[in-house]
Amino acid sequence: MSVQPESGESVPSVSPADLHELVAAGEPVTVLDVRDRDEFEAWHVDGPAVTARQVPHVKFIQAEVTGNAADLVEDLPEPIVVVCGEGEASAHAAGLLTSAGLDARNLAGGMEAWAELLVARELADVPGTVVQYDRPSSGCLSYLVVSGDEAAVIDPLRAFADRYVADASDYGADLTYAIDTHVHADHVSGVRAVAELSDATPVLPELARERGLAFDARPLADGETLDLGKERLTAVATPGHTSEMTAIEYDGLLFTGDGLFLESVARPDLEDGDEGAPEAARELYHSLQETVLPYPDSVRIAPAHYSEAAEQAEDGTYTATVGDLEGRLDALRMREDEFVEYVLADMPPRPNNYERIIETNLGREDLDDAEAFEIELGPNNCAATR
Repeated sequence: MSVQPESGESVPSVSPADLHELVAAGEPVTVLDVRDRDEFEAWHVDGPAVTARQVPHVKFIQAEVTGNAADLVEDLPEPIVVVCGEGEASAHAAGLLTSAGLDARNLAGGMEAWAELLVARELADVPGTVVQYDRPSSGCLSYLVVSGDEAAVIDPLRAFADRYVADASDYGADLTYAIDTHVHADHVSGVRAVAELSDATPVLPELARERGLAFDARPLADGETLDLGKERLTAVATPGHTSEMTAIEYDGLLFTGDGLFLESVARPDLEDGDEGAPEAARELYHSLQETVLPYPDSVRIAPAHYSEAAEQAEDGTYTATVGDLEGRLDALRMREDEFVEYVLADMPPRPNNYERIIETNLGREDLDDAEAFEIELGPNNCAATR
């Protein structure tokens, strides 16, 4: 697709949704980030066909005097989308580049607006309706499952609680359950916020209590079921990423939370740190080998995260079958010791503010909406490998 200027703007701009379409389609685009280097390195827009480059805004201020703004990007392919925190500094830089004759656009609203984008896609060939929500800024995935006039949301994000409630209503359903597969460390959970906006019952794995859960939630034990319209959700314990990690089975689908992704397996160090990681990695190995992989090859895995290395299914969702993943991921064909060594060898940095996020999701720390949004900005980093 071509990037079009938004009407009424003196500087050509592109919306977060349009930028996401460009990135998801694999169209070549340069994303020029004018924030400080540390902000860029911690979190920036990227993708298979994205050329991501950081040039601080101060250089464009200097270039406005010297008239050489184009020199700052002379080696970068066009089109160029310029980004900053809120879209103001990037608008200035994009204006200079446009005046110099380059195909440049400003990301409207900046990285803050990028973080507010949530893209919904329906899964094909499933009973009822299953919607996968994709937050491109972090790779977080959440789900709405609708059966008849009842719905459940799985791994909801607090920043979008009202969206899940509204969408359930649009499908003619009331939210019955708000479910977390585990105590998340990368984003602020929306389980309680969804429950406050609807009649949904908050649900967490039973073992979350042992981690210090400090709010009322329906405990879900391994093998327990939740009736949803004409269908049923079944809890499947898959410890390893965390002790309480629980997948949710739904008629040919397995919502694996952070236990198994499309391009990697879970990291095991976010609950008990480096000291407890080896034992957790062994638990994860047995969960995958003895619980997940024995499912029929046709069962679709629906994870809670994805990275730029993930491939989309034919229906556009980030899902894949058990058979596909077993053939694709080397980690699923390793012996136990080899698997543990692999998982521990090259873990990325822990998610931003993960300790505060865990405390918040356990209900032991209170954050207002602005604080909750701020502390979770950045990549999820819940997979074992970069």
